[in-house]
Amino acid sequence: MSFMAMNLRVPVDLDRRLDQLAAEEHTSKSALLLQGAELVLQRHRRSREVGEGLDFVMSHDAELLTRLEDA
Repeated sequence: MSFMAMNLRVPVDLDRRLDQLAAEEHTSKSALLLQGAELVLQRHRRSREVGEGLDFVMSHDAELLTRLEDA
């Protein structure tokens, strides 16, 4: 696994809260931020998958949905 260095500017309040959580969890702020980035990517991927699923249903079952709407 390779890593890339990055500078990140974090607001003071968020930095304080990260310090507190890192101490409670016995981990580093860097590890917390990596977990947060992974969660953002997962949420984005899931949202895109749901959107693609809805698009598929709307395009393939439009007639059925119209009939159900009128029922």
